[in-house]
Amino acid sequence: MNTEERLIDLELRLSRQDDLVDTLNTQVYRQQKKIDELEALCVALAGRLKELAVMAAQKNTVIDEKPPHY
Repeated sequence: MNTEERLIDLELRLSRQDDLVDTLNTQVYRQQKKIDELEALCVALAGRLKELAVMAAQKNTVIDEKPPHY
């Protein structure tokens, strides 16, 4: 393999690696965006559960009460 062929081979490898890094960066960005959305949803759900617990406590209602057929 002469010097020119080696240089072309290295350039091709570098180009493929650049494409791979770009693809991976895009995937990581999408995953982080989804994680952020899920975290926000969990916070909202936790807040809603707390609201329901407060409402139940104000009405003197037991939330975790077993049904009468048990």
